[in-house]
Amino acid sequence: MATTHEIKALSRKDEGKGASRRLRHTGFVPAVVYGAGSAPESIQIEHNTILLAAKHEWFFSSVLDLNVDGKVQKVLVRDWQKHPFKMQMLHMDFLRVDENAAIRISVPLHFLNQEKSAAAKTSGVVISHNLTEVEISCLPKDLPEFIELDLADVKPGDIIHLSELKLPKGVEIVALHLGADHDTAVVTANTVKEEVEAAPAEGEAAAAPAAPAPKK
Repeated sequence: MATTHEIKALSRKDEGKGASRRLRHTGFVPAVVYGAGSAPESIQIEHNTILLAAKHEWFFSSVLDLNVDGKVQKVLVRDWQKHPFKMQMLHMDFLRVDENAAIRISVPLHFLNQEKSAAAKTSGVVISHNLTEVEISCLPKDLPEFIELDLADVKPGDIIHLSELKLPKGVEIVALHLGADHDTAVVTANTVKEEVEAAPAEGEAAAAPAAPAPKK
């Protein structure tokens, strides 16, 4: 099971735009917790707590222990609003998790040993990461923080598809249930051909066209 990550929060009763604005001025982020058959709950979290957590992949792709006034509930980050240009989170939505029901969530891909591969050592070959995350389905207890893809054996011309990813036990890729057409290429190692300008034929004049004679 993935590492446990706890986020501490406080309940709040004041709602509306005015109340949210006052919260932000005091260094808190207004948020809502909903789902799992329980009523939505308004909470507030210290902005620095959110800002620091949001720098990590696990914040957006892991089941979190949300501690509200000492009561812990399992949640996923479902939505967030950021200021257009400031380093400020404006609002958060958390979805309660039923530990006995499968969840769907996108997790990041980590690419390993690319520099050791034959493709990386071949001149003119570009290794492209066509996907950086993948949507999976699993029980909360089986949720990985990321999925690793070892590229050590990638050769020029190789293509690695979703179906070739090595998944932890209990984890499935959502797209593969939609049919073979959805078995997307995750990594490609393509040779890039440089276009060389053709040299002018021997004897061809390279001079610019002559200017018209001045009128008398």
